[in-house]
Amino acid sequence: MTRPVEIDLTDAVLHGDLTLPPEARGLVIFAHGSGSSRRSPRNRYVAGVVNRAGLGTLLINLLTEDEEQVDEMTRELRFDIGLLGRRVARVVQWAGEREELSELPVGLFGSSTGAAAALVAAAALPGNVRAVVSRGGRPDLAGRALPKVECATLLVVGGLDEAVIGMNEEARARMRCPVELVIVPGATHLFEEPGTLEEVARLAADWFARHLAVPVAAGLRAP
Repeated sequence: MTRPVEIDLTDAVLHGDLTLPPEARGLVIFAHGSGSSRRSPRNRYVAGVVNRAGLGTLLINLLTEDEEQVDEMTRELRFDIGLLGRRVARVVQWAGEREELSELPVGLFGSSTGAAAALVAAAALPGNVRAVVSRGGRPDLAGRALPKVECATLLVVGGLDEAVIGMNEEARARMRCPVELVIVPGATHLFEEPGTLEEVARLAADWFARHLAVPVAAGLRAP
């Protein structure tokens, strides 16, 4: 069952959609980027596959409505990785404070600049984030946070997205955690080609099911 949620971060109120399948084994928080939102059809498709793997999902807008309007004109906030990373981290903390979510291991799914935000949050909360998946992301924009990421990270890039492949290879070289780079043949940046988004969803669901299932003490560790 999916229901809307509001997350009050003091400086902003963020809106999201929370889906918890029966006996969920983990929670995957989606960090959207580059002008996208929780209504992204691609991320909603991936979230559905993740749900069918027995994991909850939280698709969250990282910008307020007013900020989204400003960003549509300036395109600046979508590249403010510091701001987006802090908000993802605070959403993770919010989940840890909710009774129904507090015992669920957390993973982060980031697309485009949202991938950098997810990695910044993972670096800031090493005990709270168990896995990260990047879809066509810009992990290189996480900068100095990259060597600090401790959780298992999967970077998925389209085989025809040559510039972004290089950026992901650069980021992988700077990371010290368990990290894999998977290139999906025949896919462009948005994975619009037949079967390519399905492959991303399969890879993400398998990654989260594997890494969020590792036994840990109940609850999320305080940062």
